[in-house]
Formats: sequence, structure tokens, C-alpha cells
Amino acid sequence: MSRTPAHRSRVVVIGAGIVGCSLADELTARGWTDVTVLEQGPLPAPGGSTSHAPGLVFQTSPSKTMTEFAAYTVQKFSSLEVDGLPCFNPVGGLEVATTAARWADLHRKAGLAASWGVRGELLTPQQCKQLWPMLDETKLHGGFHTADDGLARALLACRAQMERAAGRGARFLERHTVTGIEREDGHVTGVVTDRGTFPADHVVSAAGFWGPVIGAMAGVDVPLLPLAHQYATTEPLPQLAGVNDPHGGTPCSSEAESLGAEASKPILRFQDRDLYFREHTDRIGIGSYAHRPMPVDPFTVPAFDEAPVMPSSLPFTEDDFAPSWQDSVELLPALGESRVAEGFNGVFSFTPDGMPVLGESRELRGFWLAEAVWVTHSAGVARAVAEWMTDGRPAIDIHECDLYRFEDAQRSPAYIEDRGAQNFVEVYDVIHPLQPMEQPRPLRTSPFYARQQELGAYFLEGGGWERPHWYEANAPLADGLELPERDAWSARYWSPIAAAEARATREKVALYDMTPLRRLEVTGPGALDFLHRMTTNNLRKKPGAVTYTLLLDETGGIRSDLTVARLAPDRFQVGANSPADLDWLLRHAHGGTSRSSGAESGGGVQVRDITSGTCCIGVWGPLARDLVQPLTRDDFSHEGFGYFRAKQTYLGHVPVTAMRLSYVGELGWELYTTADLGLRLWDTLWEAGREHGVIAAGRSAFNSLRLEKGYRAWGADMTAEHNPYEAGVGFAVRTDKEFVGRAALEGNETPKRKLTALLLDDPAANVLGKEPVSVDGAPAGYVTSASYGYTLGRCVAYAWLPPLATGTGVHIEYFGEKVPATVADEPLFDPKMTRIRR
Repeated sequence: MSRTPAHRSRVVVIGAGIVGCSLADELTARGWTDVTVLEQGPLPAPGGSTSHAPGLVFQTSPSKTMTEFAAYTVQKFSSLEVDGLPCFNPVGGLEVATTAARWADLHRKAGLAASWGVRGELLTPQQCKQLWPMLDETKLHGGFHTADDGLARALLACRAQMERAAGRGARFLERHTVTGIEREDGHVTGVVTDRGTFPADHVVSAAGFWGPVIGAMAGVDVPLLPLAHQYATTEPLPQLAGVNDPHGGTPCSSEAESLGAEASKPILRFQDRDLYFREHTDRIGIGSYAHRPMPVDPFTVPAFDEAPVMPSSLPFTEDDFAPSWQDSVELLPALGESRVAEGFNGVFSFTPDGMPVLGESRELRGFWLAEAVWVTHSAGVARAVAEWMTDGRPAIDIHECDLYRFEDAQRSPAYIEDRGAQNFVEVYDVIHPLQPMEQPRPLRTSPFYARQQELGAYFLEGGGWERPHWYEANAPLADGLELPERDAWSARYWSPIAAAEARATREKVALYDMTPLRRLEVTGPGALDFLHRMTTNNLRKKPGAVTYTLLLDETGGIRSDLTVARLAPDRFQVGANSPADLDWLLRHAHGGTSRSSGAESGGGVQVRDITSGTCCIGVWGPLARDLVQPLTRDDFSHEGFGYFRAKQTYLGHVPVTAMRLSYVGELGWELYTTADLGLRLWDTLWEAGREHGVIAAGRSAFNSLRLEKGYRAWGADMTAEHNPYEAGVGFAVRTDKEFVGRAALEGNETPKRKLTALLLDDPAANVLGKEPVSVDGAPAGYVTSASYGYTLGRCVAYAWLPPLATGTGVHIEYFGEKVPATVADEPLFDPKMTRIRR
């Protein structure tokens, strides 16, 4: 936080592209008027990515957050104009499908649009041709039209926001190259340029693909990779002559008139060939992602005056574009009479997961990142960062964009380059929700990896970890199981073996690799007071107690859910969700640290991540006690080892921390040990379990079992946008104590929306998540997570909906079909908890 009163905070924004200009406007509108925007190039077109951006704004994304960013960008830019020219041209968007797979995906995209409130309509080939007469409709299966999408005039939007921000006191300084970041006692104090030093309480890097350069000056990693993207413009086309000219072919009298008439047709995306098209008056611009990745070193990009055109515009490589030209002619035959008149390779940013990088550095307080942001999301990102700086949090959940979402293993330059390049390749691909990236794998493996391979594990990846989803060794157990046939989409990354593994867990006992779940250790004489203040539940319990609790922000939103085990008076093990949880706790602990994964001391509290040095096996099923008890001298009976209790003991030769928890709704324990003894623990349990029919089970079965019990998954089922009562976890809130976010919960105990359990009526139906849900024919919410419940014989879906009575019928839209479902009481399975507590 700033050392000065908020309204007097001095802010320096580095970069006057679309993000920097938008941020200056948003900050000054909130009363932070001491804002200086530094730009190394000339204004208003300084030569970064904004200066060459084609301005496409397609709002619909699998990410609700990114869709909301884009929706605000449309809303804001539509309200701005310069010299009478609007900064947004709402021509709409049209995505066309030339393959059956893409046509199915457009149905799914229409569902996403409905979930997030974007207007969209699926069209026939003939309707597509009416919008784009140059199309060869015989190549099409259909299209998806979004009427409110369009073209952002990025440089004009920059000018409009610069003028507004300047009118409130902001200043924009061109030709100022940043050469250093000043700091004192872990806080930013100023920005050094070739033309002087600017004192600051807050510095925001909105430098685009130069982000890593600015980050290096501040000692802050910026995990993005600049890549070149091809854009070409055709010669004038007879088919467009006069179409976009209000004067019927007469030259326009002003630049504004010319720009105002530059396009009338929707932005066209031909994603089957990684192409998009937009009009430039009587020409067509073509953007291609079909070529090889072309990474750019941001440290070697020339200055504006040294660049042939501008720093972000590299020479056009015709050979790379040749296949894309042929694909363009195939879709738009009239292009066969034309040719490429000019082109360039424009530089912009990709991250390992394709999302922006936002937030304040913990290592250097007051230093903020607003990087890897495209024009599409620029105003939305700027609003979120401005809210974060002035109010302490964004109004929407942005955990997918958080600077600290990446694991340490995902921050290496090699990883960033591999993943960034692959994201470029896949930018228009049909991506399944479970689809892992191919490289670099394997990166992180548990100590049991060799045994899992021997059992034929089918691995998917998450957070860099190899995660078994099922084991081919269990294929015989699936023989004879009667399962409904699945559609092609839900059958990807799925096997009937998952049903067999779920059944074995319910009937016998199974081993689950829980190593990828994050583990933190909080120690010191102030540990109890610190955790008690930070979380919602009562942690003042004797050693051996385990507590389910929540991390809230100041507005009562759920930042995470935790499992806290008190192992000793001053030592706690915390089961967390993401690296951002560690960041949150470190920020609130007394003192400071410059190590992103290390301990934070001060106030008698140390917080450290112990995940990599430890491992965990979940032993669950009705025979779990029969397996574990003979391996230890400690009492593992229900009376001797109650539910939500922890013990430090030995299983055979292995020291373990055993916690009686279950995320699958069955008797069992989470067993933790050090990584060096992990393989020995697996072998010990495997050998002891043979007589009980033990199997190894994967995350596919795990997800089915946890949904049958209604156990929430943070980040999917609930986020910082939701409070505990809405999410159905109010039982973890103790209002008789003080904790972060408590005041905001007062008076909000009666939710206006609820995370609702649904059972699909048709035993053969499946949904996967993010589908729209309608009540009485009207859109009412969306699915968060779903899986077939093998014990229940129905697909289980959780959805955010208005409060509805049990038995209410709803419909879930799945690839264009209305799938009936019914509101159900939860938990759906074993509501009296007899299977866990025995």
C-alpha cells in the first residue's frame, strides 16, 4: 500500500499504449490525479503493439473474466470519440466453420456466450454469405454471429483517454526511455529515465512486450514471450469499391470520414486455417496465426528512431504467409484476382497460459504489472487494476490473471518460451477443457511416478504436474459395467475405467496421488493468532485438530478454501489451492521477504511452501482402515482417530503425518511424508492392500466422487466473486471471532444466488462445465463443474443460479441442445456421513 494518502499517491505508468492510456483514465476518474505516463516513443502512436493492432474485439471466451474484460472494453470505447469519430465500430463478429469439429465448437461457443451474457446467434451458410457476400458458402457448415463485437480504434481510444486523463491532472510524456526503477526498504520510490527521475509511490508496468525489460530493472519476473504475428493487406478489390465509402467513391474530405467508413462487415474469423479478416475501406486485411512461432527478444528490439517502420513492426516474411494466402482464396474466391499489397510481422505478447499478468509485486511493493494485454481486453484490465490500486481489490474475480498464479517451475525462461510459442500455435485451435499442453512434459512428477507408469497411468497435466486420470491396469474391472454411451466431446480424455475406479473406491479401497495439492507450513509463536485472524473458522483447538476454513478478502469474497492441521502448538500444515494463497498469506504476515517461495518472518510467524519436498497419498474406501491399521502401532479406530483429526506416526518404516479427511466421501486418510520416502510409502501401502483388493485410482474417478458429495473446487465452483453463504460453505464461518472479511458478511447471510446441485434427468446425458442454465426458458446462470456420478447413475452438475426449490426443473444448453435437469438436495450421496465416520 502507499505510504501517502490515497488521493495524493504519485503514480507513474510505464507505457502509453492502450493499457497505459486506459489505466490513466481509470485512475484519474477515481480521484488519483497525480499520474505520469512515460513513453519511450512519440505520442500518440509510440510504436508498440497498440500502434499496429488490427483492433479486433471478440468478447466470448472460455474465461468468464476475459469475457467481462472485453465486454467493458466494448462498453467504454463505444462511449468515446475523437473529432466526431467513435472509438469503436460495432460491425459485429462472424466465425465460420468449414469442418464438423469446428461447427460443433461454435455450438459450444454459443453456449459460452449465453453463459456470460454475450449476444450471439448460430447461422446457416446462406446467412453467413448475406453478412459476407464474398464467402464461398459451399465450404461452410455454418457460422456464429456476435452482433455486439467489432473493431476498436486503438490509437483513437488512446487519444480520447489521454485527453480525459489530462483534463483531470495526468501528464503524458513522450520520448522518455526508462532506464531504472528506484526502491527503498522493499518499496518502489521512483522511475529513472534518460530525461530525469520521477518520484513515485506506485509504478505500473504497462510496457507490452517490453514488460520483461522493465521487470528486470525492478527485479520482478514478467512471464511473457513476445511473438511476431503476420498481417497483410490486399490490393483494392472491385467488390468493395464504394461499399464502405459514404461519398459513393468520392474521396473523403477528412481522416475521420475515411476511418469512419473503413468497415461495415463483421470481423471474419476462419479459425480452421488460423486466419481472420477485416475490411480497410476497399481492401481486406488478413491476420494469420498459421505460421511458425517467431519469438522476439524484447531486450534487442530497436528504439523507435532506429526501427525501419516502428519497433513492433518487423519485415513481412512472404514465404510464411504463402499457405495462408491460398487458404484465404479458398474461403474468399474473389481474392484470387488480387494479391498482397503490403504486410508486416507485428510483435505482441503471449504468456504460458495465454492470460494477462496483473497485480502488485510482493518483492517490490508498489510495483504493479498490467502486461500481456491485447486491445480486446484493455479497458477491462485497466479498470480492474485501477480498482485494485484504489480500492484494494478488483470488482471481478481475476485469479486466472494473478501475477502469482504460476508455479516456480513455470517461470523459467525456457518454460515461458515453450508454452508461449505453443499458445501461439493453438490460439485458434479447438481446445478441450482437459487438454494438456504437449511440452515440456514431464516436468513435475510425484515420487510414485514410476509405479504409476507400471500401472499404465493415463496422465494429464496441471500446474506442471503429471496427474494420473485413470490406470489401464484397472481395465478388467470395467468389463461388464453398464455405462451410457458418451458423446464425442465428453468422451475425450475419459475412459470407462474411471467408473470402475470409482466403484472400487466405494466398495473396497483405492490409493490416490494427492501430491500436487499445495501444502504450506506456518510456524512460530505467532502462527495461531495469525491463521486465526486470516481465516473464517475457529482454529483455537488442541494439536491434532484439523479444520476446514476459508480465506476471504476484505469484501467477503472467497479467495481460497483451506484445510488447516494443527500439528504442534506453534506448527500448522495448511492445505491450499494455488501459489496465490502463499502470496496472500505472506503479504499479511508481519515483515517482508524477497523470496517468492521462502519463509516470511516477523511477528513470530514463518510461512513456507513445503509442497515440493513432500508427497501425499489418499487411502479411501470402506477397507481403508483394514489396510492401514496393521502397519502402525497407533490406534486408527474411529474412537482412537476421529474425523478431522491428525496424527504423526509411522506406517512400516515410513514416518507420516496422517489426517483423517476424505474428499471422496469414504472412510480414509491423507498420508503425508517427505519426498525421499514417498516411493517406500506407496510400496508399503500397495503390498499391505493386496489382500483387500487395493487399486490405484485417478482424478477422473476422484472428480466424480467429490461432486457426488458436493465438495467444492475453488477456482471453478467458487471464487472471490462469491461469499461463503452463496457458495454453501457458510458452515466454515464463525462470526464470533474477528477475521479478514468478517464485516462485509454481516447482513449477507441470505443469498440472492446459490451454488446449486443439479441432477441431469437423462441417465445418458453429460455436461462438462460453463454451459448456460435456463429456468422457465430464460437464462438464469451457468454450470461451474460437472461429472458423471457413477454411484448415482446420473451426471451431477453444480451451477450458479437464483435460489430454487428442490425439484425445480431447469435446462442446461449443451452443444445447442436443451438438456433437462432437476435441482437436488445436497449432499447427493450419503447425506448422514455414515460412510466417512465409521
